[in-house]
Amino acid sequence: MHNHKKLDLICLGRAAVDLYSEQIGSRLEDVSSFAKYLGGSSGNMAFGTARLGLKSAMLTRVGNEHMGRFVREELERAGVDTSHVITDPQRLTALVILGIKDQDTFPLIFYRNDCADMAVSKDDFDADFIGSAKALVISGTHFSTESTYETSKQAIAYAKQAGTKCALDIDYRPVLWGLTNPGDGETRFISNEKVSAHLQSILGDFDLIVGTEEEVHIAGGSTNTITALKKIRELSTATIVLKLGSQGCTVLEGDIPDSENDFELHTGVRVDVMNVLGAGDAFISGYLRGWIRNESPTKCCVYANACGALVVSRHGCAPAIPSAEELDNYIARAESIERPDLDQELNHLHRVTTERLPYDWQDLCILAFDHRKQLFDMAKQAGADLGRIKTLKRLMVEALEVGSKQLGSSQYGVLIDDTYGQDALNDVTGKGLWIGRPVELPSSRPIELEGGRSIGSRLKSWPKEHIVKCLVFYHSQDEVELRVAQERQVIELYKACCMSGHEFLLEIIPPRDKEHDDSVFTDTIQRFYHLNVRPDWWKLPPQSKSNWQAITDIVNKYDKHCRGVVMLGLDAPMEELKEGFANSAGFDICKGFAVGRSIFSGPSREWLANRYTDQQFIDGIVANYLELVAYWKQRYDHSSLSDSSQLAQEQA
Repeated sequence: MHNHKKLDLICLGRAAVDLYSEQIGSRLEDVSSFAKYLGGSSGNMAFGTARLGLKSAMLTRVGNEHMGRFVREELERAGVDTSHVITDPQRLTALVILGIKDQDTFPLIFYRNDCADMAVSKDDFDADFIGSAKALVISGTHFSTESTYETSKQAIAYAKQAGTKCALDIDYRPVLWGLTNPGDGETRFISNEKVSAHLQSILGDFDLIVGTEEEVHIAGGSTNTITALKKIRELSTATIVLKLGSQGCTVLEGDIPDSENDFELHTGVRVDVMNVLGAGDAFISGYLRGWIRNESPTKCCVYANACGALVVSRHGCAPAIPSAEELDNYIARAESIERPDLDQELNHLHRVTTERLPYDWQDLCILAFDHRKQLFDMAKQAGADLGRIKTLKRLMVEALEVGSKQLGSSQYGVLIDDTYGQDALNDVTGKGLWIGRPVELPSSRPIELEGGRSIGSRLKSWPKEHIVKCLVFYHSQDEVELRVAQERQVIELYKACCMSGHEFLLEIIPPRDKEHDDSVFTDTIQRFYHLNVRPDWWKLPPQSKSNWQAITDIVNKYDKHCRGVVMLGLDAPMEELKEGFANSAGFDICKGFAVGRSIFSGPSREWLANRYTDQQFIDGIVANYLELVAYWKQRYDHSSLSDSSQLAQEQA
C-alpha cells in the first residue's frame, strides 16, 4: 500500500436504509415496528472501516429526500468522507426491509427499483479522487447493469493508473441480478451461467476478492468449491478470502489446493447467533483494517472473524460493527466471552465509542428550565393560569437564541421538561444543541419516575439527542432501605438508557436534612460506579478545588469515556456561582454549567404577574444568562486572583 495516499479506501456500491424488525421471532407479515439503520454492503463497509480507524470514503448516490440525508449523515458521523456521495435529483434512496425469524430464517425485501445508488455515474468522480486512496473496494452488485458496470470499470482504470489496489466484495444477491421474483430477497444462491461469465470478465482486475462459498460458486461458475476457486485463480492472481461461516475463513494466495481439507482455517470464537444479516460486511471491514495496514493474513482474519462474531450477536449491521477500541478489547478477551451481547465491558465500550452522537462538548453554557414544581408554585402565587408556563418556556428558548449569539466559541444547551416544556423541546430539537430532559418526579425521595416505572417504553418516543437527566437526593449515610430503593431505580434507569441509546445524566444533590461535606459527592460517585452505573454525564453543585481533583481521579479510574460534569446552581446568588466557577478552572472534567433559577426566577415572577411584557422577560433572561456566561469565561482570572490572595494571607 502507498502510505502517501490521503485516503485508506474508497467504497463504490450500495448505500441504502435498512429497516430491521424489532420483534424477534415474528414473520415479516406480523412485525409491528422497525429500527432504522444505515444499510447497503458498500455503505456498511465504509461505515465499518471508518469505525475501525481507517480513512474511508463513499462513492455512491442517494436521493434528494430524508432517507438520503440520513445515509449521508450516518456516514459522516462515523467519519466517512462523503464528498462523493452524490445527491440524485430524480431517484429515491434504496430501502431494505429485514426480519429475524430464527437462526436460519431472515426474510428481506429490497426496494431498489431504479434507486439512486444504481445511478452512480462516471461523471461523479475523477482520476484524482480514485488515486487519492490506497484501495478501491467495489461490490459485485455494481457490475449487474450496463451503466454500473461501465462506471465501476472506469473507477478500476483510474485505480490502476494511480497504483491504487482494487478489492471485490462479490456481494451476490440473486434478486439484484433479476433471478428471483422481486419479493424474494432471502435466497442467497441461484446458479446462472450468464452471471458467472459476467463476473469472470472482471475478476482479473482485482488484488483482493472476498466472498462466501455461494459467492465463490457464482464467480467460479461451479457449485464445487475447489473447482470454482481454481477457475477464479485461472483468471486472477488476487488474494482470495473465502468466508466459511461458523468455521471462520481461509486465505488463498497462489495455487488452489486440491481439497478443502488442505485449507488453513482461521477460526474465530463461537457465539450465539442472533442475526446473520450484514455479518459479511462486518467481516470484510475487519479484514480491510489489517489488509490496508499491510498486516499478516492471520491478523487480518483475527479482525475479520471478531467483527463478524460481534455483529451476529446484535441487532442490525452498521450500528453493530465495533469501534477499534471495542474490537481490540474483544480480541484480547474473546476466549472468555461466551456471550458478547451480555458482556458488560463490551456493551459499555460499544455504547460510548459508537452509539453516542459525535458532539465534542467542552464549554457548555446550559440554561436549565426543566423546573416544574418551582414554576407551578410561582404561577400559583401570581394567580396565573398554569397554561402560561408552557408559553414562558418557549420564551426562554427565544431568549437563549438571542443570548447564544454572544457566546463566541462557547456552546449552549438546555434542560427542559416535557410536562410544561414539550413545545419548547420541539423548538430546539434537531439544531445541534445539548438537550437534557428530566425523568424524575419532582422532589421525590426515594426517587420516583414520571409516568410510572415503565421508563423503557417512555424513552422509545424520545429523540436520541435528548439526554436523560435524573436528579437524586442522595446521601451515602441514608438509611439502608432508602438507599437501596434509590439505587435500584437508578440502575433500572441506566439500563433503560443503555437499551434505548440515550445518554444518561445523573444529578446528585445531598438532602437538606443531612449534614454533608465534600466526601458525600466522591462517596456517591464511587458507589454508583461500584453498582456498574456509568453515567455519560454527572451534574453536581460547585465543588472545592481539592474535590474537583478527587472527582477527576475517580471518574478517570472507572470510566475514561465519561463526558464530564456540568455544574448546577441551586438558586445561588451570582457572586456565589462566580466563586464556584473559579474553583473549577483547570479541571477538564468540568464541561460547563447548567443553571436555571439564578437566571430565570426574577423575570419569571414578573412575567407571570403581568408586570413584564414578553420582550421584557426575554431581555431579563438574556441579561442574567450573559452575566453568568461572563463569570464562566472569567473563571481562570478569578481563580488566579483567589490563589494570589490566599498566598498573600499565608505569607502574612
